[in-house]
Amino acid sequence: MTNSQLWFRGVRSSKFRHVYGNPAKRENSYHNVPITRNAHDSNFCAVNPKFISIVTEVAGGGAFIVLPINKTGKVDVNVSRVTGHRGPVLDIKWNPCNDNIIASCSDDCTIKLWYIPDVGLSCNLTDWLIDLHGHKRRVGYIEWHPTAENVLASAGFDCLIILWDVGAGDALTVIDCHVDVIYSMSFNRDGSRLATTSKDKKLRIIDPRTGLVISEGICHEGSRSSKVVYLSENRVLTTGFSQHSDRQIAVWKETDLHNPIKRETVDSSSGILFPYFDYDTHVLFLAGKGDGNIRYYEIVGEYPCIHFLNQYISDSPQRGFGYMPKRGCNVNICEIFRFYKLHTTRNICEPISMVVPRKSDQFQEDLYPDTVAPVPALSATDWFNGLNKFPILMSMKTGIPVKTHKPKAFKPNDASRGNINYRMKLAFLSQETIPDYRPINILPNNEKIQKTSSNTKFQQIQQLFGNITSQDMNGDETLISKIPTKEELEKSPKTEYQLRRAYNRQCEELKLLRKQLANRDRRIQDLEKLVSSLQSQISNLRIRT
Repeated sequence: MTNSQLWFRGVRSSKFRHVYGNPAKRENSYHNVPITRNAHDSNFCAVNPKFISIVTEVAGGGAFIVLPINKTGKVDVNVSRVTGHRGPVLDIKWNPCNDNIIASCSDDCTIKLWYIPDVGLSCNLTDWLIDLHGHKRRVGYIEWHPTAENVLASAGFDCLIILWDVGAGDALTVIDCHVDVIYSMSFNRDGSRLATTSKDKKLRIIDPRTGLVISEGICHEGSRSSKVVYLSENRVLTTGFSQHSDRQIAVWKETDLHNPIKRETVDSSSGILFPYFDYDTHVLFLAGKGDGNIRYYEIVGEYPCIHFLNQYISDSPQRGFGYMPKRGCNVNICEIFRFYKLHTTRNICEPISMVVPRKSDQFQEDLYPDTVAPVPALSATDWFNGLNKFPILMSMKTGIPVKTHKPKAFKPNDASRGNINYRMKLAFLSQETIPDYRPINILPNNEKIQKTSSNTKFQQIQQLFGNITSQDMNGDETLISKIPTKEELEKSPKTEYQLRRAYNRQCEELKLLRKQLANRDRRIQDLEKLVSSLQSQISNLRIRT
């Protein structure tokens, strides 16, 4: 018998089968929030145990509000905002290792990092910590690395994904394997893999350090937006649309993206499905944009991998969702997940708690295993050099002391550095230089030594290759061509991942050149046929005349 025949079709026993959604009362919601009307398929809301941030509708530029999590009720019309973007804000994400740092990306092609004080904002915040420039078109999505400190991934409409070291303000990797607009991205548990979906209907598994595509395949046949989230045991889940515009979910093994492990049709609605996966309870939540339902499934290791549990039904459609990290859930009421729903028709942000119905008020160890702590497992440099680590865990019963600090603002174009560069340029320009255009092979030996000894770059390379002297240069001029230039030394790969990436790029270039050669041969043959046909036509015309 096959696995599908052995699948038990009755009522499946599960401790999450009776999970229900409990919406907050009016006084515990956030009212009078001017939620953005942007049609971008993002959540527009981000939450952590300290703050809630919501992208707002403003005229000219982009802004979002940041409120203390316990400051519920009616929001003041003149509430302080985070302003500084010149275009609409498209996505916001809190730093998982620092509850006071939030990143935002915008239509102005930039990513900015902001520091929020513990007491909240007392005035409009316009001074950012870091301003990252690298995308040529608007930046649609950002994602923090789950274990490495200060590593942020950004996806733009220029079909590029850039991995940033926000502590230094540098780009670690530029991933340029996509040929169309990127719809979503998701890191796996230790951050060693990055899954993406794109407008070309392909699901890709990428090595984020090198940008190499490990595997790719068509995930959904529909032309509308698809989303991806990493599950446990090296599996990914995608949401999308079929050819007949039915909403689908599919579970894939990351090493084989040709055939899904399980594909299931959800319904025929038109809203984009957003997946949210809880690593601790292995419960998957699906929330559709534009409808009021939240479906939840349990993910297991054996076929069929996904089991429907129940759904939360509401008559108020949602524009987006924020969700609380597991360490911010209330263990006293057996809350396993908490959404912050942005209403479409009303300016309300409504918390919705997903609760397991249990009578006991004691700590439920089976519902709350150790969860991710707000502590980085490794630095950005260690991760980029090839080190992988799983997240540091904390107990939901005892908790962990959280320490936050304000990082030093990164200003790459400060006045002091500019003055130093200005003085260096003036000093260089003030020196008189006499160019000597004579080739070195016709110069006498004494002038050769004088010409090469005055070259500082030559001396630096000579020190690097200490076994080569100026006499060797005079004796054998072929050694000069073997010595790399400074630019070649800086661009040469140093780590294993850089070497592998350079090798794969060269292989791709060779494939492209072979294709061009084949196309050239075909073009030559076509032109020869055309010339012969024209010659025959001309000869026929001459015979007739």
